[in-house]
Amino acid sequence: MGVFSTFLNDSIMNSIPLKLLPKVQKEIFGILSSGVEVFTYTLINSNGYKVSILNYGAIIQNIEVSDSVGNFENIVLNYDNLEAYTKDTSFIGATIGRYANRINDAKFTLDGHLYELDANDGSNSLHGGFGGFNKVVWTAKTSTNNSSASVSLSYHSSDMENGFPGNLFTTITYTLTNSNSLEIYYTSTTDKKTVVNLTNHSYFNLSGNFRKTVLDHHLKIESDYTLEVNSNLIPTAKFDKVTSTPFDFRQPKLIGQHITSGNNQLRLGSGYDHCWVLNSEGNLQSVSKIVHKATGRTLEVFTTEPGIHIYTGNHLKGLYNKHSGVCLETQHFPNSPNEPGFPTVILSPEDTYRSTTIFKFSNQ
Repeated sequence: MGVFSTFLNDSIMNSIPLKLLPKVQKEIFGILSSGVEVFTYTLINSNGYKVSILNYGAIIQNIEVSDSVGNFENIVLNYDNLEAYTKDTSFIGATIGRYANRINDAKFTLDGHLYELDANDGSNSLHGGFGGFNKVVWTAKTSTNNSSASVSLSYHSSDMENGFPGNLFTTITYTLTNSNSLEIYYTSTTDKKTVVNLTNHSYFNLSGNFRKTVLDHHLKIESDYTLEVNSNLIPTAKFDKVTSTPFDFRQPKLIGQHITSGNNQLRLGSGYDHCWVLNSEGNLQSVSKIVHKATGRTLEVFTTEPGIHIYTGNHLKGLYNKHSGVCLETQHFPNSPNEPGFPTVILSPEDTYRSTTIFKFSNQ
C-alpha cells in the first residue's frame, strides 16, 4: 500500500505542470555606428508576461501581456531595429533625463549661475536635449529570484553634459513581478548641485493593434488640477481646476470623449499634452488607470511623483499615426527649475534622488 501510494503521488506530481521561474533572456539587438553592441534584456515572469529593455536609452522595447481570454500581445509602440531608435524623435519607450518635459527658453539659474541647455523644442529644452538619456548606452546587470526578474541599468552623465551641472550617476532598475507588475526604481547622485527629473516615455495601446487609436481607452486620473500652459506648452504656474472641463478624469471616461472639444488648452496641445497635479502628495499609491474594454486589458499606475503628464501621441507620424498610443509620464512638473513655487527638482551632493513608478497589468 505504501509503495503504491508513493507511486501514485509521484505520478500525480509528474503530471502537474510546474510554473516556470522568472528569468532574463539577453540577445543582441544591433550595433551602433561606433561599433558598440546593444542588447535586449527580456524579463519573463512565471505567467508568461514579458518586458524587453534595451541598454540603449534604457528603452522599454516590448511589453507582452494577456487579454481576458489569454491572448498575449505587445502593448507599447516600438521599433524592430536599432537604427530606428537612433533616429527617433518621438522618444518611443525611452528613459527621459536629465530633465523630463520642458524647460522654458532652455535655461535656468541655480545658486546665481545661469545654465544654458539644448533648445530642441522651439526655444525650449525638451526631455534633456538632443543627446539625452534616450540616446546613450547604459551598463546592464540582471538578477532573478522566485518571484521576479530584474535588469539594472547605470549611466554616468558628465558635468555639463547637455548643459546640466554635476557628474550625475543614475541607476534604473526594471523589475517584472509574478503579480504582473513592472516596477521602475530610479536613483541618482551628484557631485555638484543640479536638477533632476526622470520618467519613462512608453506609448501604451492596450488593444495590441497599433493601427487603432487609443481614443477608445477609458482613462482615470486621481487629480483635481492640471497645470495651465501657454502657447509654448510651458506652465503659467496657474493650477486649473478640472471640474466641468475636458480634463476631469476623476471618474473613468473615454480619452476621445472631449479631445476635439475646442477647449483652448486642448487646442494648444493639439490634444492632451498636459501635466496633472496628483492628489497623492508624493506617496506611493494608485494615481491613474487605463482600460481597454474590448480586450479587458487594464493598466494601473502607481508612483511617488507629484505629477503625471498625459500625452496622447498628437504629433506621431511615420510608422505610427496620431493617437496610436498614450504616454503616462510620472514626473515632477515641467519648468520646475524656473518655478520656485513648484516641488523642488534640485539635487545636492549630500542627497540621493529616488523615484518609483509601477505599471500593474491585469485583465477583466
